[in-house]
Amino acid sequence: MVGAGIGGVTAAVALEQCGWQVTVLERAQELGEVGAGISVWPSAVAVLEELGVVGVEKAAAAGGAAGMRKPNGRWVVEAADLGVEIPVMIHRAQLHELITDRFGPAVTVRTGIAVTGLTQHPDGVTITAAGQSIATTNIPHGVPAGSVEEFQADLVIGADGIRSVTRAALYPEHPGPQYAGYTAYRGIADVDLSDGGGETWGRGHRFGFAELIDGRIYWYATANREPGPPPGPDGIHADVVRQFGDWHEPIPSLLAGTPAETVLQNDIHDLPVPLAPFVNGRVVLLGDAAHAMTPNLGRGACSAIEDAGALARHLRGTPAPGGADPRSTPDLTTALGRYDAERRPATAKLIKRSRAVGKLGQLDNGLVCAVRDGLFAVGGKVAALMAGLRARRRGVEQSRV
Repeated sequence: MVGAGIGGVTAAVALEQCGWQVTVLERAQELGEVGAGISVWPSAVAVLEELGVVGVEKAAAAGGAAGMRKPNGRWVVEAADLGVEIPVMIHRAQLHELITDRFGPAVTVRTGIAVTGLTQHPDGVTITAAGQSIATTNIPHGVPAGSVEEFQADLVIGADGIRSVTRAALYPEHPGPQYAGYTAYRGIADVDLSDGGGETWGRGHRFGFAELIDGRIYWYATANREPGPPPGPDGIHADVVRQFGDWHEPIPSLLAGTPAETVLQNDIHDLPVPLAPFVNGRVVLLGDAAHAMTPNLGRGACSAIEDAGALARHLRGTPAPGGADPRSTPDLTTALGRYDAERRPATAKLIKRSRAVGKLGQLDNGLVCAVRDGLFAVGGKVAALMAGLRARRRGVEQSRV
């Protein structure tokens, strides 16, 4: 396993339960996640529960369709039951810990190791890695900094993110990540808030927030601009305040309640479609390495979790090392082909949808934005009406039972 983000550790749990011995190679010096909040949709929660990862919903706050506003606070679409799935909101580090708590004795984690290349051969895959520290988990000795080590594997899962070394080794001609045209800011504010959350869309700018289970507020914002560090000498927090500080409450209060040094800023990229195959011989791509998408649908990490669940489901009927030799059976090839056939089309659709939502949200022409907001207002009323009709129909059907 290359990479120990949320997708990588979920896949490690899944493969161990399929009978595999799993070694996780992580570039960072410590196992864990950085970041702020993350939305976990019901489909991903179901995968985690199947893998025995419990407590996600207990550790998360239920999300709500709180609606969409303009920067002056006027509602475009008010909070309503629109009959859609609602995710739960959890801190990324907390979710990562819940997953890694399911590691058993067959999972070994090697941290501080940067994978530099891989070579496939008839007997499996050779991974070349350079040691960056001696931090280790479940092993007696680490790899000295600067040293080179080789790992032999029957199967390699590349879960090493949007700038995946694994993907680059498999497909050197692949164009790689493309800039979406806007940057994102994220933070967590420790404030008391009765507002239900939601998003505010302006011209080329958006701001959203939601409550975590511990009462803190996770917020995120986007802004059209050239890629690179934020302008100005005062840092990321000051950059966000300059752009959103005069928007409606509680946005100024959220920014004021966020420690300046904790605010994150990342330029938004995704992978172009058509996607590269997720399987090449005995190497599998998973998560952002396979299908990095913009965060507009809140589906990136969830898709990685679903990748892991699908991979486990297709591998479950194949021999694992220690049983029948997987190199002597076509079952492994068939299973991996089915994984690619299931996940590549599904995630390509999400990339397109997320990109489209981002373009809509980042419009900066005043007249076009006014038309956009008007269409959303009408669409919200229609959706609420249809949801009410569906609920009424369900009530009638239940009364006949």
